[in-house]
Amino acid sequence: VVAASLAGSLRRGRETTKDIDLLVAAEDGGPAIERFLAATDVDEVIGRGETKVSVRLLDGLNADLRVVPPASWGAALQYFTGSKAHNIALRSRARERGLTINEYGVYPLEAPPGTAPVASRTEAEVYGAVGLPYIEPELREDQGELAAAEAGELPRLIEAVDIQGDLHCHSRWSDGRQTIVEMARAARARGYQYLGICDHSKSLTVANGLDERRVREQWVEIAQAQDEVPEVRLLRGIEVDILSDGTLDLPVDLLAELDVVVASVHSAFSQDTERMTARLLAALETGVVDILGHPTGRRIGRREGFTFDLGAVFAVAAERGVAMEINASPERLDLDDLSARRARRQGAWISINTDAHHIDHLDFVRYGIAQARRAWLTRDDVVNTRSLDELLLWLKD
Repeated sequence: VVAASLAGSLRRGRETTKDIDLLVAAEDGGPAIERFLAATDVDEVIGRGETKVSVRLLDGLNADLRVVPPASWGAALQYFTGSKAHNIALRSRARERGLTINEYGVYPLEAPPGTAPVASRTEAEVYGAVGLPYIEPELREDQGELAAAEAGELPRLIEAVDIQGDLHCHSRWSDGRQTIVEMARAARARGYQYLGICDHSKSLTVANGLDERRVREQWVEIAQAQDEVPEVRLLRGIEVDILSDGTLDLPVDLLAELDVVVASVHSAFSQDTERMTARLLAALETGVVDILGHPTGRRIGRREGFTFDLGAVFAVAAERGVAMEINASPERLDLDDLSARRARRQGAWISINTDAHHIDHLDFVRYGIAQARRAWLTRDDVVNTRSLDELLLWLKD
């Protein structure tokens, strides 16, 4: 095996996927297939050929492994990454230039059998053959990426290295599983400059939410943890509940003393669009909210998000300097990619947070980054790519 990669919707960073597509380059696919079948989480072989095998995993997902010749690696990876709509648009562009594209390479139209491909070894070669720069997998959804590529207007997408901290994490003070200092040490291990300690507020009793007294008591522990982990600035925060009438469940003057305020809806999800819009706008207009947490309240596969006037909320968020969260928890991914792209186009900032309730949850940031990349976002669009000093200036603005 000389190369291996995810393909399909998983490589494009889609929020859900029905199966796992894997691609490897090898002159002889037999050993790769045998090793794949020997994996401990393979439950059943569904189908097998010389260059492809399909299995069902123990968790119920299907996985396909396809082996291609190294000489066709780039063309195959582009083809099997998709999306279908993107590939159709790309093939149409190729035909306009007298070319055809398939999983083996780029060829002249009506080329006789045995004709060498114009391009095949790398994805960059494939795109270059039709006059385009390389297009990142997350953008390949036929959402204007070919036109942007031709115009030289593709964004430099945000990367994991750009993230400087997490502004929405929980601790044992509410429903988290770690102490504040344990969360701080985990943030230090990631090289973060800052971490927002944002436990739940008092209305969320099921999560042991903090009332006014406990909020102030928590500040003492945050200060103690700060002394122990000076490399990471610990931000005094809260995930405050937005009540059904749009008021916040802690006093505004107390919230104003915090470093960061995430406001979220955790109840009355069935309100109609008009009432939910008014509710969110009222919260944003308080002037103390920094981030609107998991804005639609969805739980993927469990609960649909509530509806509100996205344009109205994004407009006020832009005016008020409130960031829209991409909650990176795999069960949320909220905002989704299309909504996050719209929010930024309307001038609202984005914050990618994990909503971590355990130190391992900090790893969820990669899922949030994938959604941000699908939303065409750069590091300049996301508030927690900023240095500590820059972030503190934004929070105080």
